[in-house]
Amino acid sequence: MKVYLDLFMAFFRCGIFAFGGGPATVPLIENEAVNTFQWLSVAEFGDAYAVVSTLPGPITTKMAALIGYKMGGVLGSVIAIIGIVLPSAIAVVVLFSFYQRNKDAKWMQGMMKGVRPVVAVLLFQVFYKMAKSAFGLTAFNLRYASITGVVALVAAIMLFKFKIHPIVMIVLSLIFGGIFLG
Repeated sequence: MKVYLDLFMAFFRCGIFAFGGGPATVPLIENEAVNTFQWLSVAEFGDAYAVVSTLPGPITTKMAALIGYKMGGVLGSVIAIIGIVLPSAIAVVVLFSFYQRNKDAKWMQGMMKGVRPVVAVLLFQVFYKMAKSAFGLTAFNLRYASITGVVALVAAIMLFKFKIHPIVMIVLSLIFGGIFLG
């Protein structure tokens, strides 16, 4: 029973201080898992991080699931995930209820108008970094850049013109990449 409480508290602490998103939280998780509770060695933590990085989804919940499972099976995994997600879930509910109560106020409307361009720039920053990597612009390779450019163009047409579901495009691009870019 103590291990479940420890898992919850360790990941809850990490969830409270998860400012900056998943990658910024990884050192907090490492401190809890390696130093505080000694659930993993430094090498095991590195291996765990490598494994969960290959899977889709937020890194923190994947780390919680893996460490929780190692320490307490399926129940440990669920408890660790609840611990890491609960602080954000509470904050979202509180902030959204505050927003709902004040959404018609001029100052709230002004805040939303002020933050939208910043969010757009943040999304563009992610897009720019991904585009540099995806199109081989960090170490320019004309053949690679032209192939990925064609893939991007076809994906854009399929997504915007034909309204193909994004998951279908991801699966098709994985198959294409495995066959032609491997």
